[in-house]
Amino acid sequence: MTRESPTREKEAAYTESQWTLIRRRFCRHRLAVASGVVLALAYVVVAFAEFFAPYDPEHRDLNGQFVPPMRVRVIAPDEGWRMPFVHALEEHRDFETLTVSYSENKEEIYPLRLFVRGDPYTLGGLFRTDLHLFGVDGPQRLYLWGTDQQARDLLSRIVIGARISLSIGLVGVAISFFLAIVLGTISGYFGGLADTVIQRLIEVLICIPSLPLWMALAVTIPLNWPVVKAFFAITVILSLMGWPGLAREVRGKMLYLRTEDFVTSAVLDNAKTRRIMFRHLIPGTLSHLIASLTLAIPGMILGETSLSFLGIGLQAPAISWGVLLQDAQNLQTILLSPWLLLPVVPIVVVILSFNFVGDGLRDAADPYKS
Repeated sequence: MTRESPTREKEAAYTESQWTLIRRRFCRHRLAVASGVVLALAYVVVAFAEFFAPYDPEHRDLNGQFVPPMRVRVIAPDEGWRMPFVHALEEHRDFETLTVSYSENKEEIYPLRLFVRGDPYTLGGLFRTDLHLFGVDGPQRLYLWGTDQQARDLLSRIVIGARISLSIGLVGVAISFFLAIVLGTISGYFGGLADTVIQRLIEVLICIPSLPLWMALAVTIPLNWPVVKAFFAITVILSLMGWPGLAREVRGKMLYLRTEDFVTSAVLDNAKTRRIMFRHLIPGTLSHLIASLTLAIPGMILGETSLSFLGIGLQAPAISWGVLLQDAQNLQTILLSPWLLLPVVPIVVVILSFNFVGDGLRDAADPYKS
């Protein structure tokens, strides 16, 4: 049986479709599969962010400024092992240094519960509810990742901020993807004047440093624009700067594919140019483009995060990972409240996951790899 399996795999390479072979090779890349699961879970959280967030991201606790991350315990002082819980927090103010500290009240215990009632919200813009995935009952609020300067739950803000930071990558890459396919295909298939003009435009855009150009374009966005309008403006800016490299790759693929026999056969059969491009040429590059797509999304996410962190991208009251990191610009604040750097954690996890998935897709789409 073990001797026949390599033979069967070789035979399958000649009989199964390209997408089946890509899927099979991708599934053998365990790190890429695990990263794909992480990204799928991340976008599920984005779709139902208010449900997964413990509290309203704009809710301010009057006595909860700069609360450190609370410790979840499973051993009670007198009862031994029990279900996860947190202790109540007591605030202490130093009137000489004007600093606030917190300590646990061991006598008050608040168990962690699933599907608790809390701050009301509108789920998916369809119906109103107050059900959250987890939380605690009673007056004590659960701050797993602490609070910020305005006493808002940091974990809830990170979960809500994922909606903008992750969706800007998908929307931005979709626009870049469209521009790269159209312009790259025209440049590679037709050649001549169209190829010259498009390639000179690409060379000009590639020669301009990305970050200074992003900054120059981003400052043109009025500060009084609403969040949705500013979001789409930042997305367009990132998209217009993200297509040249991919368009050049598409052009190279087109230069190779247009000399293939199946394209020549379609031309001799008097097939229309549009049919040749969309039914023969572009499908031949999709496997490579999908791999490039997953590797381009992290660049879009980092672009938005960088612009917002520098204060020239999205601004409050918008909530994104870059906006949240604006609180980490003050060194003194970081020394006293290092948990304000926690938005870096999901950024690193998502970026690495996209890169691992992109590596897996690139290896799976390579026809020369078994």
